[in-house]
Amino acid sequence: MSSLGELRSLAVRRRKGRPGGREKYPDNKPALLFLLPWLIGLLGLTVGPMAASLYLSFTDYNLLQPPEWAGFGNFTAMFADARFWNSFRVTGVYVVVGVPLQLALALALALLLDKGMRGLPFYRSVFYLPSLMGGSVAIAILWRQVFGKDGLVNGFLGWFGIDAPGWIGHPDFALGTLIALHVWTFGSPMVIFLAGLRQIPEMFYEAAAIDGAGRVRRFVAITLPLLTPIVFFNLVLQIIFAFQAFTQAYVVSGGTGGPGDATMFYTLLLYKEAFTELDMGYASAMAWFLVLVVAAFTALNFWLSKYWVFYDD
Repeated sequence: MSSLGELRSLAVRRRKGRPGGREKYPDNKPALLFLLPWLIGLLGLTVGPMAASLYLSFTDYNLLQPPEWAGFGNFTAMFADARFWNSFRVTGVYVVVGVPLQLALALALALLLDKGMRGLPFYRSVFYLPSLMGGSVAIAILWRQVFGKDGLVNGFLGWFGIDAPGWIGHPDFALGTLIALHVWTFGSPMVIFLAGLRQIPEMFYEAAAIDGAGRVRRFVAITLPLLTPIVFFNLVLQIIFAFQAFTQAYVVSGGTGGPGDATMFYTLLLYKEAFTELDMGYASAMAWFLVLVVAAFTALNFWLSKYWVFYDD
């Protein structure tokens, strides 16, 4: 009988410790209390402004008078605006040309650093610096001086008797200088590539070398397929960042997008419509169109990834 009583008391104690028993788990109030500042920031600084801009995109609002409902008028005017399509084209060229070149350079340098050279931490830090400073105003001003009419590039070409134009002030080359600046900020994807290269087992390369595979063959058959998840990750991130580029174009062009709107990025035109023309409704419509474009590019990349991204499983 005593053994039966001990079993019953043990069962009662176990039931009390389960959900639904007499003793419940401690509540989540402390966790919610710690998360409260972040939740307030999310609602007040992200979700709230996004909802407000979505509403304003359907209104005529100039920051001085109350917004008036305009329906799809802003979107209709936007799609009929030649300057809008030019900014979309300029940004598209910047993304399509700049991102692949940046990733190719980042991967090449990551392969070089992966060889275990002496002073690797130093070189890794030096190569990462452009990503930290590339989006700053100071670097954009420096870039403007380097590619100016009397800048460093033309000074170097002058030694060979080449009379080069002012790259920043020429409509055919101004966008190219900004693409070069974007390619120069290769540090962040390079570090990610380097981390991915360190995860590839060395035995794969040893087996390929025994079979007589050269460096190019090993890169194509081993490194690149196993690195495709990292390539995909960097590609998605850099496309998103490239669509949001603003500081470089604003500083290099003096806020005009010139010469001849050659550097009129989408975000720069959005800024001018919002804070120069005070057409906040039109600018909100542009912002939401950009959200849809970035989302479409991201979804397309995820859909295409099943054809070229390879995972271990």
